[in-house]
Amino acid sequence: MISGSKLSFIFVIASVLCLIYSVIVLLVRSGTFSFLMWIVLAAVFVLFAWLSTGNHWMDMPRLARQLIGTAAGISIAAFILCQAAIFTHFFDRGTNNLDYIIVLGAQMRSSGPSIVYKYRLDKAYEYLTENEDTVCIVTGGKGTNEIESEGEGGKDYLVSKGISEDRIIVEPESRDTVENIRNSLSIIGDEEGESLRLGIVTNNFHVYRGVSIAKKATEDEIYGIAAYMQPLYLPNNMLRETFGIIRDYINGDL
Repeated sequence: MISGSKLSFIFVIASVLCLIYSVIVLLVRSGTFSFLMWIVLAAVFVLFAWLSTGNHWMDMPRLARQLIGTAAGISIAAFILCQAAIFTHFFDRGTNNLDYIIVLGAQMRSSGPSIVYKYRLDKAYEYLTENEDTVCIVTGGKGTNEIESEGEGGKDYLVSKGISEDRIIVEPESRDTVENIRNSLSIIGDEEGESLRLGIVTNNFHVYRGVSIAKKATEDEIYGIAAYMQPLYLPNNMLRETFGIIRDYINGDL
């Protein structure tokens, strides 16, 4: 059994690592506040370090110990379940000759697509060059920190790589993953009345949620197409994705 002092030391190290990682995430300048998750987690580890020393834990009222233990257990179980779900589509490759692929939007910068978005667009480019009859829908509206909509920026990037404009449809209004997919399905629905085969193109950690939302929203065949993501930033993206999965499940979108 691990002693209280050793357990406290482990929690302190975990807290320091979380703080260091929060700085790494902050320096990416993604336009989100996901670095705050790691600061909060660092604070939680500090609390656990304090509780594991002396008699702090046993000095607490029994009800408080039960509530903390229950909250910790539920949080860990939810995290593990969400990670397991993410990995069920982590390596999706889609299938050939899909009718449409839908590229889920991500941040546009003054220099072009963010690295996360670029990975998605590069995967879309790869698929489109190998499947010449497939049409691509690039999605995403214009955020307050973006110079153009993510959909328009995605189109410009694909055209610059040699994809014909005739094969690209822009969806420039959506603000999140659910709207990316619903608005794209609305565009497709206006053009076709038959059952289609659709691909969802996004980074590996995001495919499960994208595919699940699409399957909930349409009777068409849905396939995931997983793009790369830098391993250094996977912990941040997968923790953030956990909250996205839980939110969309509660909202009835999954």
